[in-house]
Amino acid sequence: MKSILFEQTGHPATVLTAKEVALPEPGPNEVRINVIAAPINPSDIMFVQNLYGIRPQLPSGVGFEGMGVIDAVGEGVEMPTGTRVSFTGTGTWSDYAIAHQRSLIPVPDAISDEVAAQLFVNPFTAYAMVQDSGVTEGGWLMITAAGSAFGKMVIQLCMMRGIKTIGTVRRDDLNNELKALGLTEVINTEIEDLAARVRQITDGAGVPCVLDAVGGTTTTEAIKCLSKGGVLIIYGLLSLQDPSINVGLLIFKELTIKGFWLTDWMRRADSKTRQDVAQNVISLLASGKIQLPVEASYSLDQIVDAVDHADRPGRWGKILIKP
Repeated sequence: MKSILFEQTGHPATVLTAKEVALPEPGPNEVRINVIAAPINPSDIMFVQNLYGIRPQLPSGVGFEGMGVIDAVGEGVEMPTGTRVSFTGTGTWSDYAIAHQRSLIPVPDAISDEVAAQLFVNPFTAYAMVQDSGVTEGGWLMITAAGSAFGKMVIQLCMMRGIKTIGTVRRDDLNNELKALGLTEVINTEIEDLAARVRQITDGAGVPCVLDAVGGTTTTEAIKCLSKGGVLIIYGLLSLQDPSINVGLLIFKELTIKGFWLTDWMRRADSKTRQDVAQNVISLLASGKIQLPVEASYSLDQIVDAVDHADRPGRWGKILIKP
């Protein structure tokens, strides 16, 4: 079988290679999955560069989520072979992958392979973060990098809940699409003053919560957009730059800045909460109410082209690996 591996950390296009490896065997409570599709997420790219919360044990596989069909099961697994599943693990960019049975989500026929491959990371993160934001119907939620796959998911969830959204972009080519998804207001941070525009949009009140994936100057400016008692939730650092924090704003506006990592959220959440999120996400995707577009698919042998494409600005959909 073939699998994408890296023996040293660095730029993915430089260090990732497709190699022939032995077919893995599932251990107790594990399954082997014949992988059909797996997405390229920012967390995957950061992992290869040794910038993620989980450090690679070299040589390492890559890819944290995917979908496929159970091919073999280990002792203690009740789910039968032939079951179509979405799953998480390390090394999903491969012909076959090993996953713990707790990470498996059976996929209904109504969900396509392309959507099922993206079922976990962005949908679960978006659903959990909108919940954690505390913003209710009629309130404002701001999202940086609104044109990302995650941003689009949040926009659609908020529209369904009656939450008004402000999204930041660096170019205007996706504005019409974002508006069509339900984005209330869009701000181009390259040509507009973010804090001034937010004050204008919210009649001077600011927003109670910002979901930020950018860092750097975008986060610095986003903090100024918060209302008194507001919360900034950071879930990424696309700029690879730390923000500058205005301590005076934190003190006198009683602001909160906190991080969000889905891995820890899943550990903290009880089984009922996890099941509720899974059922809601699956229902929304199966009904077509939430869209997860795919821009292009690549084989394992095309991994360099795939990661290069995933890094291009202005993408409108996810890049998938299809072994």
